[in-house]
Amino acid sequence: MAKILIVEDELDLAELVKNWLQKEQHLVEIVDNGNDGFQCLKVNRYDLLILDLMLPGMDGLEICSRYRQGSGTMPILILTARASSREKELGLDIGADDYLSKPFDLKELAARVRALLRRGNSTTYGDRYRIGNVIVEVGKHLVTRDGAEIRLLPQEYRLLEFFVRHSQHVFSPEQLLDCVWESGSAAMVDTVRGHIQRLRKKLDPPVGESIISTVHGLGYKVDATRC
Repeated sequence: MAKILIVEDELDLAELVKNWLQKEQHLVEIVDNGNDGFQCLKVNRYDLLILDLMLPGMDGLEICSRYRQGSGTMPILILTARASSREKELGLDIGADDYLSKPFDLKELAARVRALLRRGNSTTYGDRYRIGNVIVEVGKHLVTRDGAEIRLLPQEYRLLEFFVRHSQHVFSPEQLLDCVWESGSAAMVDTVRGHIQRLRKKLDPPVGESIISTVHGLGYKVDATRC
């Protein structure tokens, strides 16, 4: 699961891409102009940016350039109908990671998204993680305990996957809200705590420590190992 921002003024195309990527359990947001898109990058955290070049307001090249100048490291995939070699060269030179010309095949776009997310994160989609007697199979979106599948709601799974992808890192409820929930949603810190309580209820052993540790005064963490 990744949190992805699409900055694209062709809303039919943006919705098509969003729906396709949501099938792979990604959390996807759409902005239809460059100024709002750049503002989103300043205040929210994303794992990937899908960026059109020809936008109302700030254009895609300027967004990419200013984001990189501000030390932003998130992978950037440019989508554009402007497919000249010079424009591709310029986009890559100022910090884009990949370039896809319109029209494009959605399967190819999804494959490029997977490749960029692998570059930006050491976790790959074939990884399996163990937390005590719980196994999380990233990519299959499968969670088992002692071999028996445990059914999680989509947001519960996103939260658990985020924890295993960032094993041993401590996150405050506010950070989890920013990283795992859609920007501008009605969710609050208590929403995060409620999801953690439900995960513990579903995944914790009858006796012993919780798979989600509370670090008092700081937040929560999961100690997961690859298996």
